[in-house]
Amino acid sequence: MPRFSPSRLLPLAALALLAGCTIAKPRTDDPLEKFNRKVYSFNNAVDQAVIRPVAVGYRKVTNPPVRRSVSDFFTNIRMPITVANDLLQARPKHALQSTGRFLVNLTLGLGGFFDPASQLGIPLEDNDFGVTLARWGVPDGDYLVLPLVGPTTVRDVWRMPVDSYFFDPLSIYARNHDFKYGQQYLPQMMYLVTLRSRGIDAESFLESAYDPYVFMRDAYRQRRLYQIYDGNPPAEVIQQMQGLNDDNFDPEQLLDEQHQWENKHSDSDQKQP
Repeated sequence: MPRFSPSRLLPLAALALLAGCTIAKPRTDDPLEKFNRKVYSFNNAVDQAVIRPVAVGYRKVTNPPVRRSVSDFFTNIRMPITVANDLLQARPKHALQSTGRFLVNLTLGLGGFFDPASQLGIPLEDNDFGVTLARWGVPDGDYLVLPLVGPTTVRDVWRMPVDSYFFDPLSIYARNHDFKYGQQYLPQMMYLVTLRSRGIDAESFLESAYDPYVFMRDAYRQRRLYQIYDGNPPAEVIQQMQGLNDDNFDPEQLLDEQHQWENKHSDSDQKQP
């Protein structure tokens, strides 16, 4: 049973905006691009055929408060992943803070379906083994798109087996239960649907990109960079990642390419009946 899926792709489109509004040159250090694009297309086809319709149906039969409660539950139940990686990173203060948030929502939040911890001012932190490796100096390696998983890197791919096997309560539950019809996987499937449902609101960002693959690749890299540096990466690191130090970087050329793509698709839309 895959631990992650293409449903993780579209939420990254919205999160990419957190990396600032600087015009960024698309990274060219993507030696696996040919393979990645094929997998990206496969994941997108699976998403459109199976996952997205289920997520749309879920949104039709639920209202925003219900979806928010379900989302809060899964966010809280997976908090041990963050706590464990805080400890692996020798950050006891963060681990204690996340543990407190987990316990408050588990008790006062009725199992995590409500989020009183935020009202009490306890911030939400998201951590994983990929960030742990990065903070201990492991380089990210090549960008990689995996079937039914989505964007990752050679370094970040290790978060899946490590976090899933040792720290993720949903995975641990499924591994230690064996029901006749596979009901042990229902929580993971519901988590998948919840993630994809949240991603529907971000689809317009991806649709407006002149190259969705490049947009997702750079969005993933920017999001991970901000996670590693707790939302405050050094300016030189951002410039290096975005290619702003490259003498051939031309923001006007990037704007022209985007405008050409928008004009082309605008004309195509107008010609359609």
